[in-house]
Amino acid sequence: MEFVTGQTEALETLPPGVTPINDPKHQKKVSRTLSKAVSLHLEGKLESAAKLLSRGIEAGEQDAGMYSALGHIHYEMRDYQAAATTYAQLLELEPQHRTAHFNLGVCQGNLKDWAGASDSFRSAFETDATRSDALLGLGICLVHLGHAQEAVEILDRYLNLFPENEQALFGKAVGLQQAGHYAEATEFYRKILSRNPKCEEALSNLVAMYVENKDHEAVRRYAEMLAELQADSPVALEALASVAFADGDYQAASRYCKSLSEASPERYENWFNLGVAYHKIGSFQKAAQAYTQAAALKPDSAQAYLNLGVVQQELNDMAAARASYDKALQIEPNQPGTMWNLALVSEQQGERTYAEKLYSQIPTDAPEWGDASFRLGYLRLLRGDYAGSAEAFHACVQQRAEWPEAYLNAGIAHARSGNPDEARRCFQEALMQRADSSDAVRGLAALALEQEDYSEAFELHRRLIELGEHSPELYYNAALICQKQGQNDEAVKFYQKALHEHPKFAEALLNLGHALMALGQEDEARSCWRRAIREKPELAQAYFEPPVQ
Repeated sequence: MEFVTGQTEALETLPPGVTPINDPKHQKKVSRTLSKAVSLHLEGKLESAAKLLSRGIEAGEQDAGMYSALGHIHYEMRDYQAAATTYAQLLELEPQHRTAHFNLGVCQGNLKDWAGASDSFRSAFETDATRSDALLGLGICLVHLGHAQEAVEILDRYLNLFPENEQALFGKAVGLQQAGHYAEATEFYRKILSRNPKCEEALSNLVAMYVENKDHEAVRRYAEMLAELQADSPVALEALASVAFADGDYQAASRYCKSLSEASPERYENWFNLGVAYHKIGSFQKAAQAYTQAAALKPDSAQAYLNLGVVQQELNDMAAARASYDKALQIEPNQPGTMWNLALVSEQQGERTYAEKLYSQIPTDAPEWGDASFRLGYLRLLRGDYAGSAEAFHACVQQRAEWPEAYLNAGIAHARSGNPDEARRCFQEALMQRADSSDAVRGLAALALEQEDYSEAFELHRRLIELGEHSPELYYNAALICQKQGQNDEAVKFYQKALHEHPKFAEALLNLGHALMALGQEDEARSCWRRAIREKPELAQAYFEPPVQ
């Protein structure tokens, strides 16, 4: 937020001491051309007077009064550049002219040429040490130039002469603010406000100062005071919006940003921030409209297209989201956030190959890299690239050691690629990080079964049950393990639990029959077989076979 310093009286009107062009004493010294110019000026014909004086000067009437009068008229016409040029010419003719340095400084101030104005005001004071208004002008210029310490010193000299001058007080307050002396600056702003409660510049600078200090309560207090004076004050609305965002009050932020966008619809930031506020409160359609307007105002804003894509994705408009992300990538090809979101949309649209490519291109130092590596590992797992999948998941845990899901999926990839030892290590690591991970236990159980370690497999199945797993498949596998170990009594119990969960589980009925037959319960066994074949006739061909997993 820029400092608001206001205009000093010296920069708005010519100061006392400039000889009026209709002064009778001066009329005796001027040429006939100057007399005619005076007459035209009195008639309000400023442009004609200026042309007459210019022609006279061009004709060789090199008189200080001519230049002074022409500069004055240009100033009245608000042609500050022409006035400044004229006063500069006057100083070439008469370097110690009593008022030319000051008047030139006034014109340069109006032209925002603060360096030139400061030089002119210094010269004015050096030419005439009684010109206190030159001190004021110099101090204000130094404030604009950011020379805070010198500005305060100069303005202090002026305030010793005129301690209640509001412009000087204001300039000193700004200088103190620039120098980081916030407590002293606040005192001066408050002094100004006690005299002039409607001083918007003082309130604006107080708001800017407290925004910089992140003092939200002070920002809110002075911004609300400023808003009372000017309801559509951009400074007040922006400050109140920033406080609302900081407080997480996105509803209020949306109101302030909406007012800003209505007051200045041509400003990109207003629409972008409005989009953020709407996005935060879940008003995705309005957020999309705001981001669209922001992108229209600033077509090279990758962030606007990225945010637009996100809300379009929230609205489940994947085609529009894809187009927005593509546009963002055209603007910033290496933007990680855009690549991440576009990859997610591509996955949802079934374009897994393109998604893989995008995930692999996200830089390792990007915040999204870890999650991208995880998704990369998952997609490789789906298409059977088990070595590449394991590599991606191991990259995840190198970045973040505490990541049980990455270890789990790495274990699955190793198991499927025929590397049981590494798979076991990964499953055990996942279980160490998350003791209740039924997926890790299930992975270890599958490895134990594969290696025909039925004792360990059974204990792992029992642990799954303790963890709350009650699927018919789990009970069925536990029963098979018991049956393979000759524990038919236990097998019967687990088959019955499987059937409790899934009464028409044909394979469980078939193998339960074999377990019951082994226990000498022939009638019960035949009953189970009949039910099994009724549920799944194709099991008849396995009727005489021993139970298999």
